[in-house]
Amino acid sequence: MAQFMALDAAIANTVRDGDFVALEGFTHLIPHAAAHEIIRQGRQELTLCRMTPDMVYDQLIGMGCARKLIFSYAGNPGVGLLLRFRDAIENQWPRPLEIEEHSHAAMANAYEAGAAGLPCAVFRGYRGAELADVNTNIKSITCPFTGENLAAVPAINADVAVIHGQRANKAGDVMIEGIIGVQKEAVLGAKRAVITVEEIVDEFADISPNAVVLPNWTIDAIAVVPGGAHPSYAHGYYSRDNAFYKDWDRISRDRQLFIAWMDEHVLKSSPQAFRVHGAGGK
Repeated sequence: MAQFMALDAAIANTVRDGDFVALEGFTHLIPHAAAHEIIRQGRQELTLCRMTPDMVYDQLIGMGCARKLIFSYAGNPGVGLLLRFRDAIENQWPRPLEIEEHSHAAMANAYEAGAAGLPCAVFRGYRGAELADVNTNIKSITCPFTGENLAAVPAINADVAVIHGQRANKAGDVMIEGIIGVQKEAVLGAKRAVITVEEIVDEFADISPNAVVLPNWTIDAIAVVPGGAHPSYAHGYYSRDNAFYKDWDRISRDRQLFIAWMDEHVLKSSPQAFRVHGAGGK
């Protein structure tokens, strides 16, 4: 059952060293503030999972929080590479990083399977692809009804799912709207769930047709963090900080500049400080 608490308490109560953690959000509602709190609390040996790891995972990897990354795309959207991720792969800095790469279809189906309580996802995929040659978690099975050869991957059941939403009501239900990724499935398949929100309201009004409402019994902790998705955007609240995504390429290119930036804007800052004071912030 959802409990309202400060962000530092929410992370301290749910995320532990060695956990399998999925921080999800698609294009917008990316839980940057929660990721920064994980970094501030010095979590280590995490298996990080995300369909599209971008800047927030570059930061977690660069600060040495991650042991393994499960993903289906990695990059700074619209800009280029994740340079801290690349440094970890090529130079083992700040530590070696194990990777498990999938297709988008595999990850989406794996999250669905996890939410449904199934052990694996079965789908048409990887035909003509070579990922199965380097990823032992990509298997093939024969359909018992048609004889068709199908792909299979393990379900995703994170220890902790972390997402950002627009609103929570006073009962602890959370609504997300706009472009929806696999946030719902990540939460439903996880053992524990932390959600940061822009605000608390009495009731949800004028719910859009594609909105998702997560009931309070699917959530462990809710923290009110206005701007908690910045520099990504929150539909109906603020726009994407494109300037910062561009600037991140410069910041992350040099190890010492990266460490200095993280020290100033994450390690020594409150959850809201990055949006106010960070490079490209508004």
